[in-house]
Amino acid sequence: MTKARVVKHRRDRAATLVRRSSGDEAARLIRSWIFHGELRPGERVPQDRIADELGISRIPVREALIALDREGWVTIELHRGAFVNALDEHAVRDHYELLGVVYGFAVRQATLHRDDASDVALAAIQEQLRGATTAGTLYPLAVSFHATVVGAARSPRIRALLRAMPPLVPGDFFELVGDAIDGQRDALLAIGSAIRAGDRDVASQRYLDMTRRNTQLVVDVFRTRGLFEATAG
Repeated sequence: MTKARVVKHRRDRAATLVRRSSGDEAARLIRSWIFHGELRPGERVPQDRIADELGISRIPVREALIALDREGWVTIELHRGAFVNALDEHAVRDHYELLGVVYGFAVRQATLHRDDASDVALAAIQEQLRGATTAGTLYPLAVSFHATVVGAARSPRIRALLRAMPPLVPGDFFELVGDAIDGQRDALLAIGSAIRAGDRDVASQRYLDMTRRNTQLVVDVFRTRGLFEATAG
């Protein structure tokens, strides 16, 4: 490959990465608007407004809509645009059940492959978790805990599966689903202890139980917000 082609390849790759990042931001914004009722079922997604809001072109917005169409948030209609779907309760339940299965498998692998570094990291997170009683303190610790488990599992396949399952609740999960705080903290503490004790079965079951409990809480929040309402017109 000539030097000029190498430079062009790098520029194209950089542009692609920026576009993907912008597309992710657009997808997050659209999910947030739907979740908070700024976009209702049946409404057309305002692509120009989203592009202006984020200071991006419409290309990443269209890429975001394609991803959201696959996830079930919107339906793209040829020559008409993208329209907000009423969310499906069964799909929400399936999402969290699958999440529990994937994390349950991840924690089994993490327990199998754990080392001193992962044990120290989990112990540090657990120590902080014991005093986490608010959404603002618990959310970053929960994210760190899950990331540590996935890292310890040493599986690119698990990472790929989780990337394909973006969160249904946009933003701080515990701020928006407040009833999950105590149960999640206690479950993470139990999972961490099971990992460090080498008990894969208990760690995996605790992860599944935790996500199943969160399922009903999320369903209740979505129902209260009218996200399961039939699409208008």
